[in-house]
Amino acid sequence: MTPIRLVRGFVTVGGWTLASRILGLARDIMIAATLGTGPVAQAFIVAFSLPNMFRRFFAEGAFNTAFIPLFAKKVEAGGDATGFARDAASALAGLLIVLTLIAMAAMPWLVLAMASGFQGDARFDLSVTFGRIAFPYILFISLAALCSGVLNSVGRFTAAAAAPILLNLMFIAALLLAPRMGWPPGDALVWTVPLAGAAQLLLVWIAARRAGFTITPRLPRLTPEMRRLALIAAPAMLAGGVVQVNLLVGRQVASYFDNAVAWLFNADRLYQLPLGVVAIAIGVVLLPDLARRLRAGDTEGGRANFSRAAEFALALSLPAAVALIIIPLPLVSVLFERGRFGPEDSAATALAVAVYGLGLPAFVLQKVLQPLFFAREDTRRPFHYALVAMVLNALIAIGLAPIIGYIAAALATTVAGWAMVWQLWQGSRPMGLAATLDERFRKRAPRILLASVAMGLCLWGAALLLAPALGAAGWRYAALAALVLTGIVSYFGLGAALGAFRLSDFRSALRRGGSAG
Repeated sequence: MTPIRLVRGFVTVGGWTLASRILGLARDIMIAATLGTGPVAQAFIVAFSLPNMFRRFFAEGAFNTAFIPLFAKKVEAGGDATGFARDAASALAGLLIVLTLIAMAAMPWLVLAMASGFQGDARFDLSVTFGRIAFPYILFISLAALCSGVLNSVGRFTAAAAAPILLNLMFIAALLLAPRMGWPPGDALVWTVPLAGAAQLLLVWIAARRAGFTITPRLPRLTPEMRRLALIAAPAMLAGGVVQVNLLVGRQVASYFDNAVAWLFNADRLYQLPLGVVAIAIGVVLLPDLARRLRAGDTEGGRANFSRAAEFALALSLPAAVALIIIPLPLVSVLFERGRFGPEDSAATALAVAVYGLGLPAFVLQKVLQPLFFAREDTRRPFHYALVAMVLNALIAIGLAPIIGYIAAALATTVAGWAMVWQLWQGSRPMGLAATLDERFRKRAPRILLASVAMGLCLWGAALLLAPALGAAGWRYAALAALVLTGIVSYFGLGAALGAFRLSDFRSALRRGGSAG
């Protein structure tokens, strides 16, 4: 895959991910308006977070980190890639069925591990009930992620990138149907979780079959290839566990502050919009490409694609981070403040958005740097780096919570993210030319930063001018649209003038991005 095709792959995945994240934002706005930040909302957040926590091990996280390079090499060498995928899916399904049964039995302890501050009030029992309903989602979504890995490895990105849209559409449908059918909205949402997982699995399974890979189940077999897969996946799973400890620490801290679990969840969803579009696109496209290039000995091609991925990451994450830092309150108040979500909720959520915004470039750059290790089947060093980040996260979140409250959890996440990037960068230095950034990147990166800062000044001025309209019920949506448009026009205009990028690069990728699907 040439650098141009790589960027087209980013655009294909990023475009579908953007559509999914916009629908996800609409979903979260509806949930916030319907449930507010009270007990039902917090119970649903914890219940939905439980399968998603384990998903990082078995879905697009640790398991696929090991599976994709091995599968890509099978395809490149003309081996039995379908048989390998079937064996991997069977082993994964067997493991997940056992995990699901254990988790459902142990749900009270899992809820305590997630949010011990819930103990003794209505949130706890509701979280246990919701958790047992939602947890089977892990089985469906993890198998869907494996099928998506198969598709991504052969350069077919569209179906895998579009699948998450189903989850958001089904959530929105549940919220719209609940009052008409007389369903409690919390119950309607939580029952939608496993159904949406099954729908996503069906979509990508059909797409994989059409691509020539029919992944049918069979009894798990401990073949030499499965042993190799397990050997590589184990450290990555441990690293994924470290990341989940970071999330657990943050949620535990938040559970001791009224409504903070919902504040951090909504802030997380808002910064996940740009993070998902850029980071997921890079992670999905870059890892299989680097694995193929390493097998072929194409060092120069690997370097060029690594540099374009880093350039793409900075060009889109830096302006998004500046926007989250400069205008968090207008974003949160206009998007979320309605129904049971009030001004105090907006102010608290906006503070978390700004803190997460400081870490956004780090969260994206991790997705650029990690494939350098994973493509070499090196999952041990990222695990060691994650341990350091975990300790730092815990020290900041727990140590500062008595002083600065719930926001310590967001601050810890941001600092740990930058610590992880620094370690990954230092660890990649001995990898040679393929892990170095080329002259074009070194020339453009400072200009991208300058264009982002200049855009931030434009946003700050525009926010002051539009402040009355942003607070007026009849004008706030139009005012926010004008504010966002100001950011887009100023960034791309200034960026092109400064030589941070060429607009033709984006136009070309957008015109032909569909070819990557």
